[in-house]
Amino acid sequence: MLDFKYKHVKSLIVAECTFVTANSFKLFVKQITMEIDYNAVGLKVGIEIHQQLDTKHKLFCYCPTVQRDVEESNFEFFRYLRLKRSEIGEEDRAAKEEVMRSKKFIYKFYDTTCLVEADEEPPRELNMEALRIAIQIAKMLNMEFVDEVHVMRKIVIDGSNTTGFQRTALIAFDGYIEVDGQRIGIATLCLEEEACKKIEDKGNVVIYSLDRLGIPLVEIGTYPDITTPKMAKAVAKKLGMILRSTGKVKRGLGTIRQDVNISIKDGARIEIKGVQDLDILDKIVEYEVIRQLNLLKIRDELRERNAEVVNEIFDVTDVFANTKSKVIAKAIKSGGKVKAILLKKFAGIVGREIQPGRRLGTEFADIAKMFGLGGIFHTDELPKYGISEEEVAKLKEKVGASDEDAVVIAAGDEMRVERALRRIIERAEYCLIGVPEETRKANEDGTTSYLRPLPGAARMYPETDVPPVRITKELLDVEIPELIEDRAKRYAEKYGLSYDLAYTIADSEYYKLFEEFAEKIAPTIVARVLHIIPAELKKDGYNIDVLNERHFRMVLELIADGKIAKEGAEEVLKIFCQNPNASIDEIVESLSKAGDLDEYIAKLVEEKIDLIRKRGEHAFKPLMGLVMKEFRGKVDGKVVAEKLMNAIREKMSEL
Repeated sequence: MLDFKYKHVKSLIVAECTFVTANSFKLFVKQITMEIDYNAVGLKVGIEIHQQLDTKHKLFCYCPTVQRDVEESNFEFFRYLRLKRSEIGEEDRAAKEEVMRSKKFIYKFYDTTCLVEADEEPPRELNMEALRIAIQIAKMLNMEFVDEVHVMRKIVIDGSNTTGFQRTALIAFDGYIEVDGQRIGIATLCLEEEACKKIEDKGNVVIYSLDRLGIPLVEIGTYPDITTPKMAKAVAKKLGMILRSTGKVKRGLGTIRQDVNISIKDGARIEIKGVQDLDILDKIVEYEVIRQLNLLKIRDELRERNAEVVNEIFDVTDVFANTKSKVIAKAIKSGGKVKAILLKKFAGIVGREIQPGRRLGTEFADIAKMFGLGGIFHTDELPKYGISEEEVAKLKEKVGASDEDAVVIAAGDEMRVERALRRIIERAEYCLIGVPEETRKANEDGTTSYLRPLPGAARMYPETDVPPVRITKELLDVEIPELIEDRAKRYAEKYGLSYDLAYTIADSEYYKLFEEFAEKIAPTIVARVLHIIPAELKKDGYNIDVLNERHFRMVLELIADGKIAKEGAEEVLKIFCQNPNASIDEIVESLSKAGDLDEYIAKLVEEKIDLIRKRGEHAFKPLMGLVMKEFRGKVDGKVVAEKLMNAIREKMSEL
């Protein structure tokens, strides 16, 4: 249930709204987010873009930047990571919580990875190819450069780096871009190594793949100049377009991601990690604003109730000795414990929705999952899940809870339960303060889940194994490429393409191939081969991921040389989808298997003589359809039409 009455939210329904179901909440969100006065709530958004660079080798070793199937791994090892204090003796709060989760990390090794990724050898010197690309991007963002590049270590102990830190280097600072007539400041551009790829998370064991670790990437961070969800999406798109304009970044799923920093007045800065789908970025911002507004409303209500969090963990295993809850019974049977915490005067609050489909209790469950548990139960949702009314009554009696209170329980390994509930106590206490600073994960529906506390300033220290690099005039002498949006305008004007199609081709990795063949054959045909036909084949279930520049070049050459009609492009690409290694000779042979055109037309005219006798030349249209069904793409349509009409007229003269 959501109770909403903030003056900066202008509802189209009434001033104060109460919704009872998840569906009605979604309807509320859809209607109300468009009515939020983002200026009044003090929305500030900053975006961090992480983009992999397309270099020959990794940032600190000579391994290739290719990613592998996990089945190709020829070796694996495991690690437990420990917390290191900073140079001034401080512990990073996010790193501290990761250590408390006591997870085992397994790493998949390959014949394309080396001892640097395994942290068994020191890193090599900084990849100069990657540095030059970073400098080019920084120039496109109007940035100032550092005099000397120094590599730093940034503590990251979620297992995504075998070292327990990520190597990163500041390259440039204080730039800007123009988006919809507004200047958006670019705070920093860093060159850093990509993390491991997570393969599987089993709760207390996480499996990573080393093939991605060390791929060079640029991290671009804006100032918090973004003030609406729509603007956040536009800025991210503009930055992505600039990066792709270089032609030197990797493409495909997982090669670029956005982290979004969001805050509102009286709220807190929240970092949302791993936004890969730009289409939901504006929704993520909207939903986070709603989440923070709801947390502030909960704070106010709890204060009015004089609520408090009891700083004690109760062992309630005996309450569930004969439970029918499968989750709890399994935990007890395996030697685990059931424990509880008491939240005084929190009744109805833990079960309250704060984002579509997500309650305050879901926030608590996220924390439990981070500690290797399946989740939590709380009295706002009980009896349910096999837990009886009698057990709920005994539970409340055991911890001294009244009807105004809420009780949260967790079951599993005793150490993990204790640590998870201790952290949930801290989170519940913060409900009385407002919005805690956190790092959260982006979900596919635009909501977010808790990951860890927001990292502090005590996570950076110098990397002593990599020598600094002086930024010289020679390094700064790089060419600025044509922007994709400018290229699209040029294509639309020069080749007569619609702007949408022109932009798609300009943004394609095959735009140079388009320019080459647009001088030989009709540009619309080239665009159809490179974009329209593959999109249609994908809808029909063909695996177009196997297609590459070689295949498109062969198709365009066959058309340019007159070996196939333009209609034949689709048939050839179908063959390549099924047999990526097919040669030109095999393609031509495959297309000619249907037989001789003249022979086919002569046979068809004989079979359809009654139709010709009845309709004369008007028999052309249905017969043309039959011939093209057999020869489409193999012979030019004009040639087919001419031969067929001549055959019909000849037959008519005989009748």
